[in-house]
Amino acid sequence: MAWFHLARVKLNWTGLLILAHFMYLLIGAIIFQMLEREAESNNRNHFQLEKLNFLANYTCLDGPALEKFVQVILYAWEKGVNPSGNSTNPSNWDFSSSFFFAGTVVTTIGYGNLSPSTVSGQVFCVFYALCGIPLNLAFLKQLGKSLTVHLGRLERGMVAVVPHKRVVEATAVSLFFVTGSLLFLVIPPLLFSYVEGWTFGEGFYFAFITLSTIGFGDYVVGTDPGKEYISLYRSLAGIWIIFALAWLALILNMGARIMENLIILTHPGFKKHDEEDEEEVSSSKLEVTSKI
Repeated sequence: MAWFHLARVKLNWTGLLILAHFMYLLIGAIIFQMLEREAESNNRNHFQLEKLNFLANYTCLDGPALEKFVQVILYAWEKGVNPSGNSTNPSNWDFSSSFFFAGTVVTTIGYGNLSPSTVSGQVFCVFYALCGIPLNLAFLKQLGKSLTVHLGRLERGMVAVVPHKRVVEATAVSLFFVTGSLLFLVIPPLLFSYVEGWTFGEGFYFAFITLSTIGFGDYVVGTDPGKEYISLYRSLAGIWIIFALAWLALILNMGARIMENLIILTHPGFKKHDEEDEEEVSSSKLEVTSKI
């Protein structure tokens, strides 16, 4: 009877999560459509008007020739070549940019503004990602454990000052969150805004889209041909991504643990049923062992 009740609770919880997930996607799709569709239409009309003005000013050029030139520009952009400027633009495949690209591969960010164009490069990218993604996950997991150890030391150091355990845990987590937010979500966007000429909102948007591994590619550091960057600029950005991902993963784990504790506090039955499940699994293992 208890097992049936647990299965029903888990089924209801699973169904609720599925419904909430698809409702979230549906709401997001509607809001994005409302916010972006009109702007897209205006941009398309503006581009067509500019083409007509260009043809009117340069009568020696006909429509098909202009369309062919536009295709050449699009092809160059797809291959990672910025069509503005000239041939002296900085390379997209110098060491710093290549290091940054390697980081976006193993972290699965994939901005989409740059990709291998040769067959050998594409094949290597596949095998590099197959080996690099698990390695990166293991690295982030180990880095997260190290951060957890430091957080535990901070809590133990604070216990000597404040004996109340709950207060110490809340204070330590708050300090860890605030410090990490400053180091990874506040100061870097300020630097990116200064170097790239973005607003702080655009810099923060880039930081969040990057660290959440969404990686739209609409904002990418070190890609403006009109700016002179230091040689290690993009490499430093790649290192920032790695450590910020580890911090963010730990924060998300803490958030999940807090939600789990809240569910247990509001629904004590979940903890009881989990303990019953563990007892059943343990008894089953003992029976199997005894039979062997």
